[in-house]
Amino acid sequence: MIRLIIAAACAVSLFLNSLALAESTLDEIVVIGDLRERTLPEIAASIAVVNQRTIEEGALQNLEEISLLVPNLHFAGGSNRARYFQLRGIGERSQYEGAPNPSVGVIIDDIDFSGIGGISATWDMAQIEVLRGPQATRYGANALAGLIVQQSVAPSQDWDARVQLGVGSDDYQSLGIAVGGPITERLAFRVAAQGSESNGFRDNPFLNRDDTNGRDEKLLRTRLRWTPSEAAQIDTTLMYIDQSNGYDAFALDNGFTTYSNRPGRDAQRTKALGVRWQQTLSPAVSFTSVTGLAQSDIEFSFDSDWGNQPYWAGFFAAPPSAPFTPDYDFFSRRDRTRDTVNQEFRLQSRPDGRLFGGSTDWLVGVYALRLKESLVTTDDGLFTDGSFPGTTEVSVGNSDYESNKLALFGQLDFGVDSLRVWSLGLRVERRDADYADSGGLALSPAETAVGGHVSVTQSFNDTLSGYASLSRGYKMGGFNLGLVPEGRREFEAEYLWNLETGLRWQGDTTSVTATVFYARRNDQQVGTSLQLVPNDPSTFVFFNDNAATGTNAGLELTTLWQATSVLQLYANLGLLDVSFDEFETDDVDLSGREQAHAPGYSISVGARAQFDSGWFARADVVAVDEFFFSNSHDQRSDAYELLHLSAGFARDRWQVTAWARNVTDEAYAVRGFFFGNQPPDFAPTRYVRLGDRRQLGISIDWRY
Repeated sequence: MIRLIIAAACAVSLFLNSLALAESTLDEIVVIGDLRERTLPEIAASIAVVNQRTIEEGALQNLEEISLLVPNLHFAGGSNRARYFQLRGIGERSQYEGAPNPSVGVIIDDIDFSGIGGISATWDMAQIEVLRGPQATRYGANALAGLIVQQSVAPSQDWDARVQLGVGSDDYQSLGIAVGGPITERLAFRVAAQGSESNGFRDNPFLNRDDTNGRDEKLLRTRLRWTPSEAAQIDTTLMYIDQSNGYDAFALDNGFTTYSNRPGRDAQRTKALGVRWQQTLSPAVSFTSVTGLAQSDIEFSFDSDWGNQPYWAGFFAAPPSAPFTPDYDFFSRRDRTRDTVNQEFRLQSRPDGRLFGGSTDWLVGVYALRLKESLVTTDDGLFTDGSFPGTTEVSVGNSDYESNKLALFGQLDFGVDSLRVWSLGLRVERRDADYADSGGLALSPAETAVGGHVSVTQSFNDTLSGYASLSRGYKMGGFNLGLVPEGRREFEAEYLWNLETGLRWQGDTTSVTATVFYARRNDQQVGTSLQLVPNDPSTFVFFNDNAATGTNAGLELTTLWQATSVLQLYANLGLLDVSFDEFETDDVDLSGREQAHAPGYSISVGARAQFDSGWFARADVVAVDEFFFSNSHDQRSDAYELLHLSAGFARDRWQVTAWARNVTDEAYAVRGFFFGNQPPDFAPTRYVRLGDRRQLGISIDWRY
């Protein structure tokens, strides 16, 4: 069915190409995630932009749903909401142990949420940008693979209000409110709030519940924009997020029916503040200050054995002497408190301050980040097969981690008023950290890393431009916790050299961007895992090693065509060829094998129709190739295709939208493990976590 839809879309595209085009033009895209706000053709990077209209029409609720539309952006679904993202095959996949060390940066309204991106709700979000490839000059160690920047709707001097009510299958219901306008001539505000609930696509017959994996998510965001003078602007964001989601996503038969007797939680409560101060100091220089503070309480817990006592009893053979009641019950919980403070100061040139005869823009800055985390780990379990008395094991541990980063960075852009612009960027970053836990482990790693880029953008004519760049990204080293194998307590920093080139065609009705990249990873950090005790699923540990080298290469293609005044078509393609050049340990030999969570292709194609009568419709088709679940085993996912549809009617201030996600109810895996969980022999078995099922809904919007 999906292939027929793709073929039909291509046929419609070719047919409409033979018609006279209407005078509809594509909007210019301004990227805010770069050090300077610039239009897309001016930036030497592969960037995908998802706008507010796409978010609203597609009923996209969270960043994990956005990721399906972006080539070479993937996520690992080991929690209720995806916290971990991979760009071009690089990124974490599981709940980290020890030092937070993300490869993909996640920024929301200037606040750093890297590594905890599951709170990325899309209500009242203006634009989401995905910068693929190392962003060392821009963001340093947290952007080895790239950066995801999310910007909510800004306050303005025009009154604006919106109310949205949504209902749907899986007992989905939501209410969102956004209102903004002037307080004074120089002060404007915007308040956005949303609450949403659903049951989570799982049934638990043992507990007679259908909400053990449910979602209960709340968002409150207040923004102020103060312009005390023509030369100054101060944007302030206050944010409160409360996600009280269940976690009961893995089923013993790899389906949607679970048997847990103690379902877990994937919950996070965050309070955050962001302040951006932009000041024109003179005709030659401007100043920017970016401040972010966030405090988060995070609980991640789960039923480690995924079952219950009556269920497991059938797996045991009673001894000849007498019947018995087997005991097999494990539960794991992680309670984490995380506090971050990030501060950045930048000075940058204005036209009168350019160097070398007015041909060169410059920028210098300093960045600091303090991160503090406290973690309490609780594992308890009971196991007996009748041959010995049952014993209860309870393990409680706690740890404290603090790191301080300081970075200096700068950038020169040569030839800013010509058709060819060269850019040179450099960043030097220092990290000092302290770690201590109740097991007596104390570590104080410190290291310095250097990264940057050299690039060129070329404008060939009014519609065609291109770029080429060579960049060096880095990711700090770290350490592993718990009972890790001998000699694998610490791992080294990773460096990535990335070479890419791209072409952009930006016409009145057509936009095409093509990028080819090749990356070489040195001392590549590789996440692996091991089950230390066969009959104890809570001893499933994750740790990092360094591979000698790895190679990541591929292509990204984005096309958008305003075919007529009514119809807009798009097609996006991502291709990946990623492998370990050399990596062998006592447990695995991955030399020459593909890296985990790196599908060979990711495709999204779609069409949007908007009629003068007020009717509109949208269709999106997503296709993802198979991929390895882990670097510790050779289990793969299956390739899958998803179809999303929406249609509605808008008139004056009202809009009604009917939407359907995963129309064909495709069963597709977003995370997978291979370990022993079933008694009595605990043979390694493939387990997968399935993505969201088909969901139908209606949204009603009122705007002022």
